[in-house]
Amino acid sequence: MTRIGIILGSTRPNRKGSQIARWVRDQAATRGDADYDLIDLREHPLPHFDEPVPPMFGPSANEPTRAWAERIAACDGFVIVTPEYNGGYPGVVKNALDHLFAEWNNKAVGFVSYGVNGGARAVVQLRAVCSTLGMADVGYQVGISVLTDFENHTTFVPSAAHTAALGKTLDQLIAWTGALASLRSTDPTLVNS
Repeated sequence: MTRIGIILGSTRPNRKGSQIARWVRDQAATRGDADYDLIDLREHPLPHFDEPVPPMFGPSANEPTRAWAERIAACDGFVIVTPEYNGGYPGVVKNALDHLFAEWNNKAVGFVSYGVNGGARAVVQLRAVCSTLGMADVGYQVGISVLTDFENHTTFVPSAAHTAALGKTLDQLIAWTGALASLRSTDPTLVNS
């Protein structure tokens, strides 16, 4: 069955992203079209990118990077749940993306972002980076406001519009993941082919 990784892109204490990522996972699990795996970057404490050679030239010699590669290689597509910090996405997300190359290739990615303006600027930047890594970014996305979508600024309260947007994002993600399957199965550079 198709496996979609839901990457929780914040490692801060008291992060709002864990509520959002669990909501994404719980909504996705009701669909029955894939296995959805919540991947918390806290569980993969990668060093600042310090590989002696670029990841496109082969696997890492470092154990944390190899464990990260194995987790990502097992997925057919991704949803990245990201906050927006100062007009961009967190460094921990960039670091996690930069540690790998082949494991991202020919996989679809969708975005659920949050911030003062719904995290839209973080997604604009992520689209460029994911495209460079050979990922196909779906057009639909979910934008969540930290000012209006959290009760007492602490508890995420998804609206019907959020649920509908997530449904469209996942529909497109699953369709694109399926369309890219033949590319993943014929690409000799992929770890999980």
